Amino acid sequence: MQMLKPGFTLWTINSASLWLRLGLGLAMLPHGYEKLSHFAEQHTSFLNLFGIGSMWSLILAIGAEFLGSLFLMLGLLTRLVLIPLMGTALVIVFIAHQGDIAGEGSVGFLLLIGYGTSFLLGAGEYSLDALIYRY
Repeated sequence: MQMLKPGFTLWTINSASLWLRLGLGLAMLPHGYEKLSHFAEQHTSFLNLFGIGSMWSLILAIGAEFLGSLFLMLGLLTRLVLIPLMGTALVIVFIAHQGDIAGEGSVGFLLLIGYGTSFLLGAGEYSLDALIYRY
C-alpha cells in the first residue's frame, strides 16, 4: 500500500528525471542518426525551415536530434539542449503535421510534453550537470 501513497522522495524525483532523460533521448536519437547518415542525400531536399536553406535546416535538425539527445541522456547542459529539442518537437507537430496532436503529430506532441517536463525538472542528481555544478 506504500506504493499508492501520494508523495515523493528526492530519490524518486532524481530517478524519474534520469528515466525521462534516457527515454526521451533514446526516442529521438535514431531520427538524428538517420539524418546524419543520409546527409549527402537529404541536404538539398530537406525542409527549408524559416527560409534558411535546406542544408542549414538539416544541420540544425541533426544538432538538436542527435547531439541534443546524446547530451540529454548524459544530463549535460540539460536545460540548454532541451530548448532546440522543444523547437524540433514544435516543428514536428505544427509544421510537419499541421497541429494534428491526436493523429500523425501525436508522437511529436508527446515528445514536446516530455521535453517540457524535463526542462522543469532539470537534470537531477544522476547527471553530468550535477557533477559539474556540485563544486
